Amino acid sequence: MKNSKVSKPLPVPGLLQGSDDPLQQSDTMMTPALNLANHFLIAMPSMHDPVFGGTVVYVCEHNENGVLGVVINKPTDMTMETLFDRIDLEVTAGREAMEKKPIMFGGPVQDDRGFVLHTPGARYSSSLTVTDEVAFTTSIDVLEAVARGAGPQRMLVSIGYAGWSPGQLEDEISRNGWLTVGADPGILFETPIEERYVAAMKLLGIDPLMLTSEAGHA
Repeated sequence: MKNSKVSKPLPVPGLLQGSDDPLQQSDTMMTPALNLANHFLIAMPSMHDPVFGGTVVYVCEHNENGVLGVVINKPTDMTMETLFDRIDLEVTAGREAMEKKPIMFGGPVQDDRGFVLHTPGARYSSSLTVTDEVAFTTSIDVLEAVARGAGPQRMLVSIGYAGWSPGQLEDEISRNGWLTVGADPGILFETPIEERYVAAMKLLGIDPLMLTSEAGHA
């Protein structure tokens, strides 16, 4: 743990610049006209980007400095067990099932660091409460709690995150790159990974098999 790359609050380039804590809210920060926090971004079939094609992204924060999100349906070959081993955390006996859960590829930004989406509850040193049902934590204390059996009831751990500069995501949406819909925590935490894309589409009443690459955005 002493040498862990996730041992300190993780900086989030492009967001909340000038703050020591990247998740610290600013009282003077203006809310963007389009605020997609607590929404899913669903990649359109026309998106053939090797990073984001076929993905669902949960948006954690959207403000005048940009957008921060986490891909929720792109597992890596790393498991929680591997992650705990790398950061030198000893796991309490009886947590074997949890250790087998895969780590998501959250996005291409800081893809050597860990990020956690989870249900709110305990206070952690660097954490953003998105809603009453979802929080985003960038400090290792949440993983320390999980290892000793005292962590959040539901969570998703990723390596890396997705980030957009001001206006960039809005432009991609206007070009039919993404569909947007209010997020469902059940899809985020409970739906099997391979079913999350279809489940997110169904929130819009869309059958992905009927959606062509020429369709517009919602």
